[in-house]
Amino acid sequence: MEDAHATLLKLDNTEASFFGVYDGHGGSSVAKYTGQALHRHIRESKHFDKNEYREALKDGFMALDKELSQDKSFEFDPSGCTAVTALVTPDNRIFVANAGDSRSVISVNGESKALSYDHKPVNRLESQRIIAAGGFVEFGRVNGNLALSRAIGDFEFKQNEHLPPEEQIVTCDPDVIEHEISGEDEFFVLACDGIWDCMTNQQVVSFVRSEIAKRTPLEVICEEIMDHCLATDSDMTGVGCDNMSIMIIGILHGKTEDEWYDWVASRSGTKNSKEETPSTSTTEGAIEEKLPVDEKEPEQGEQ
Repeated sequence: MEDAHATLLKLDNTEASFFGVYDGHGGSSVAKYTGQALHRHIRESKHFDKNEYREALKDGFMALDKELSQDKSFEFDPSGCTAVTALVTPDNRIFVANAGDSRSVISVNGESKALSYDHKPVNRLESQRIIAAGGFVEFGRVNGNLALSRAIGDFEFKQNEHLPPEEQIVTCDPDVIEHEISGEDEFFVLACDGIWDCMTNQQVVSFVRSEIAKRTPLEVICEEIMDHCLATDSDMTGVGCDNMSIMIIGILHGKTEDEWYDWVASRSGTKNSKEETPSTSTTEGAIEEKLPVDEKEPEQGEQ
């Protein structure tokens, strides 16, 4: 298992909450360390106590990557990881920072709203940076190898001494999207690409919402989504064979957990979502989180 995650309802004794999903590749070392250290670097940014959260998130990503690059124990480590994180602030805002192709979406009265966008080598701005830094895109991959264009670690793609970190072939520089929590917001999801390769944003939101209406615990909903995304033995597409991590965070709006379930259920009965769910053959803005349930290691032959 190369994935890692972090959940802190109170980030280092602040009133902010922090959640992160880290999808590792090429090994688990960078992902595991990121799960332990990224939130610390974000909290230590000079911008954090000034409530400059966008800048603090960017600082944290860059500081962690620099620390790893200078750590001798990672000198010959080929691994890297995506990172999608959500910082929920005391003034009822969500800041989602993303580097890579993990993703976050929020349910706004049952409609999905993207809180991040994937970084793929074929994206125009991403490919421009890759080529300008001396790399190339082949078969939709960086230098014919890496299927994403931003990541923590992956230092073989960060060797141009004449360029700053944000201009390297692969950069850890995150995009940050700010969302102000409203009374229409129900929950948000962080998940790695193993989920999004199988389900659309709206399918995930609709599925989670329908299960909340049945009073299904959030951790069980995570398991059900991953069960749905698992490939059958005869599936040769590669979809559904990836490691999977997913996290669902309920936005309580000052309600108890039971009241929140009732509230979402009552709303689910009055509004149809844009897309059908798939079949399977804190005060205002307070957060109740459930740990993600990670997929077991794939059976031999499902790599």
